[in-house]
Amino acid sequence: MATTTPNNTSISNGRLWTGRVISWLCILFLAFDASMKIILERHTIETSAKLGWTASMLQPLGFILLACTILYAIPRTAILGAVLLTGYLGGATAANVHAGYPWWFSVVFGILVWLGLWLRDDRLRTHLPVRR
Repeated sequence: MATTTPNNTSISNGRLWTGRVISWLCILFLAFDASMKIILERHTIETSAKLGWTASMLQPLGFILLACTILYAIPRTAILGAVLLTGYLGGATAANVHAGYPWWFSVVFGILVWLGLWLRDDRLRTHLPVRR
């Protein structure tokens, strides 16, 4: 069975639900990460200090991450949210490289943000097609 999208094309239910699951797992993780920064959770402060971030920097970063994540979760603003999350995760990658920590996690997460959106949004696939 297929689902019809706003531009009258169909997406298989498997692709649609795979995209939704990937996107919602990303949303849940990013919202959790943002909330830990906002409430200044002890482990978050300690880990961020190793990256060079002070506790006073964490709350603004948490609110920025939360705003980007909310935009990503709303279908009408999901692409804007993905673009903003890409910038945020790029900064996380740079901070990890600078501190000598593994950088791949934030890169993989950025890929998952876009993959989830690409799988569930037919309009995005028309602008970012995969060619054979």
